[in-house]
Amino acid sequence: MSSIQLHQVTKQYTEGTSTLTVLKEASLKVNPGELAAIVGPSGSGKSTLLSIIGTLMKSTSGKVIVNGKDVGLLNEEQLAKFRLNEIGFILQSSNLIPYLSVMDQLILIKVMAGKASHVDRQLAKKILNELGLGDKINKMPNELSGGERQRVAIARAFFNQPSVILADEPTASLDSERAHEVVQLIAGEVKKRKKAAIMVTHDERMLAYCDHVYHMEDGKLIVNNVMN
Repeated sequence: MSSIQLHQVTKQYTEGTSTLTVLKEASLKVNPGELAAIVGPSGSGKSTLLSIIGTLMKSTSGKVIVNGKDVGLLNEEQLAKFRLNEIGFILQSSNLIPYLSVMDQLILIKVMAGKASHVDRQLAKKILNELGLGDKINKMPNELSGGERQRVAIARAFFNQPSVILADEPTASLDSERAHEVVQLIAGEVKKRKKAAIMVTHDERMLAYCDHVYHMEDGKLIVNNVMN
């Protein structure tokens, strides 16, 4: 089942004769149906950690196990396929394609692969309905509110049925009401679909929706508390 495990993960960069350590022996575990939050100041290593879990960057040492696979053992081609099939990203801005409808935002990868089926469209419609976007299926991004665009981004992240969800400051561009709405939706979908999820956030008001909270400072990851 979907899970995320980090074992003593370190990330270092060499600059001339000096070595910069941006992540120091980070360990965590997120089980299926759990949403973990990582909080901490800018530059503390949060985005580096998320990039390593998302296989966008390799660690210097330690193990990263996603959905039972040691991602450090995968080659570049395998990593690209793994990212596509196993990881759903939700970013600070919705990153919707301006000339595609809400429905087409979700099924784009299927279309590009030449295999967007009726079943795919029905699944997309089901997820959009669950997220309160059933009447927005044919709308374009410029016809949606900021909160609606971010909900489309959440739907898109879940559509490929990935093993894990990684959210990087998903509420950064939203007002307080929309921020609560978006994180509630993420937490609800994570539990319902039994995904393991990690959210990087500066907004401590969002931590009430999380099962675990980790604090990061100077590359060190510390368990802050357990919400449930």
